[in-house]
Amino acid sequence: MKLDEVTYGHPLAETAEAVANARERGYDGWFVSETVHDPFLAAAVAGTVSGEMQIGTAIAVAFPRSPMHVAYAAHDLQAMTGGRFVLGLGSQIKPHIEKRFSTEWSKPAARMREYVLALRAIWHAWRTGERLSFRGEFTSHTLMTPFFTPADHGHPDPAVWLAAVGPLMTRVTGEVADGLLAHAFTTARYLTEVTLPNLEEGAATAGRDRSDIEVVLPVFVVSGRTEEQRAASEAMVRGQLSFYGSTPAYKGVLDLHGWGDLHHRLHNASLENRWEEMPAMIPTEVLETFAVIAEPDEVGAVVRDRYRGLADRISLSSAQLDDQALAGARAALRAD
Repeated sequence: MKLDEVTYGHPLAETAEAVANARERGYDGWFVSETVHDPFLAAAVAGTVSGEMQIGTAIAVAFPRSPMHVAYAAHDLQAMTGGRFVLGLGSQIKPHIEKRFSTEWSKPAARMREYVLALRAIWHAWRTGERLSFRGEFTSHTLMTPFFTPADHGHPDPAVWLAAVGPLMTRVTGEVADGLLAHAFTTARYLTEVTLPNLEEGAATAGRDRSDIEVVLPVFVVSGRTEEQRAASEAMVRGQLSFYGSTPAYKGVLDLHGWGDLHHRLHNASLENRWEEMPAMIPTEVLETFAVIAEPDEVGAVVRDRYRGLADRISLSSAQLDDQALAGARAALRAD
């Protein structure tokens, strides 16, 4: 397993230092999620100091952006990094797409499938000089002249990873993507019974194999050298679990374990703006199922044993591991 750092981003003036620190700590990749900063700008800064690390978006929100915009950005970043850029895309959820981005929401899985095919068609046209002629249900790209065609960077097209939780998006990922970005709000059982079977089904429709697709998994971690550190870590994870557990899009994960009633309680609390009460509503059994709870020097081994054969790349979500613990985690995961 590879070990990545996934961040919600930093101010651009601080990004280079953060990436250099990740490189020095031995991460295999540095990825930025789109929250309060533009992930493509962050990736551009990261590319200047990333050394041999892969860099990428995990994720950039796809639908508000034209595939043409994203194709140009990803092409430039692939050229800049010498072929080390990964384009991670996600659909977001309906309220954000419609109310925050003022963009149409419909058929997200079908739309994402077409989006990836459009990207590949654009890159193919640039590389080969063939006429661009992509016509889909949601997007069409039929004009490309030499003046607007970037030079071939001499590397393969960027790897495309898709964020997927539900069966439809997971099957699309298996069919058209190079990697699956699992959500942190998942469990080993959900991966085994829902994610991987659907990924394999999607891959089979395109004549592909599970091994053609990297499974990328952020893992909640509760750990600390002191009681205070451990308590702070647990509080952070409980807060995140309560937030995601309140979101209807992730209810299926709880349903699989028979915890659907927990979603309803959390969702109702969120509607009543009782956010501060929600972390305490997470039962210990739920915490232990979603999170790895271990001493710092044992985190890597516990993660490896729980997710062996289920994931190819790991990020330790919410973990503030010191250098000793991180080195141990890195060694344990790479020994798998």
